[in-house]
Amino acid sequence: MDSDRKSTVSSFYGARKTSIDALNQDYPPQPTSGRGRDDASSFFQPERTSMDHLNGTRSSAGYNRGSFFHAGREEPLKGGRDEETDLGNKPDAWDVYADFNNAGPRYSTAFGMGQTQPAYTQLPPSSSVKDEPFDPSKVEMVTVPALGAEWGKDEMHQATKAGKRERKVESRKQFWKEWNRGHRGLCGHYFTRKVLVWFLFGLICVIALILAFTIPRVPGFAFNGDTPLVNATGSWATAVPTIFAPAYTNFSFPAFASLQVDTSSNFLPLKFNSLHASVYDLDTNRLIGTGNYAKISLPAKSFPDILLPLNYTYIATNSSDQTYQNWYNGCKNKGLFSDGIRPSVKFRLVIEMEIQGLPSSHAASTQVTDANCPVELPLNAA
Repeated sequence: MDSDRKSTVSSFYGARKTSIDALNQDYPPQPTSGRGRDDASSFFQPERTSMDHLNGTRSSAGYNRGSFFHAGREEPLKGGRDEETDLGNKPDAWDVYADFNNAGPRYSTAFGMGQTQPAYTQLPPSSSVKDEPFDPSKVEMVTVPALGAEWGKDEMHQATKAGKRERKVESRKQFWKEWNRGHRGLCGHYFTRKVLVWFLFGLICVIALILAFTIPRVPGFAFNGDTPLVNATGSWATAVPTIFAPAYTNFSFPAFASLQVDTSSNFLPLKFNSLHASVYDLDTNRLIGTGNYAKISLPAKSFPDILLPLNYTYIATNSSDQTYQNWYNGCKNKGLFSDGIRPSVKFRLVIEMEIQGLPSSHAASTQVTDANCPVELPLNAA
């Protein structure tokens, strides 16, 4: 049973319980003269008269103030303004905060404190810090750290660089997994995997179309059927002298190779960074001439003609050299032959080109089996 509902009637529980409240010891119960009164005797003795024969007063019905344990603190009542005496004495009104703010007398004597001691202790007034001059020696350094939040091991680890890096890696993995499954898109929710595939397909198609129109193609070369070799004129004729020396078995002369270039597969003008030509005798496969051409630009979708300058130079060990005889006989004077027809010269032309827009150099070759020598020696030439 709860303590506040438990009866303290002596006849019901046996011996009466006394109060152990230290605050209630200020006013201990006064002993009564004669025989002690049972508070609950009339409750169990209904035949008992309702009149107290000794005092002539009516008894209680079995319960009174002493029947229950009163846990509250009882203070002596003090009169307020309504109970002021007629003698002019006006006691102070009851102040409920007197014991808490040290502003009034102490009424409790439970712990050895009461009226014999001072009513309250006056605290010395504290001086303002602003009024006192600053003294560095009186500065007190607080060494005890302030209490903060209690962090767990996982939270402490996440606050480090390694923890942040792990979270970023985990976030990337989760994003890639969701994107790969089609649950999430790049740049919001539009650029999903399906959209990316179609975008890449369209981009590849566009790039392929652009490259198809812009990448240059290697052109084809063909000699002029009537005059594949043309005698040199202008500055090129004077730059290389014409020499045939049977005694030393060598020859040297300038010429032009009449070529036709096929640029029909190009959509843009074809630009050459350089052209290098090499001439080989078709019977002996000996190198007999070279030529170079600087930068040149040719129109697209056409068959332009160009003259490639060549420098024929060959030195043999003796006059019986086959390569020397082929070109010496082909370049003799027509008057030395009864029919006026000189033997044809046969050669192969290899062209190495560097085209602007292509990463590496390319080569093309063509050969001629019945070309006329571009020079004609005089009749008295040995």
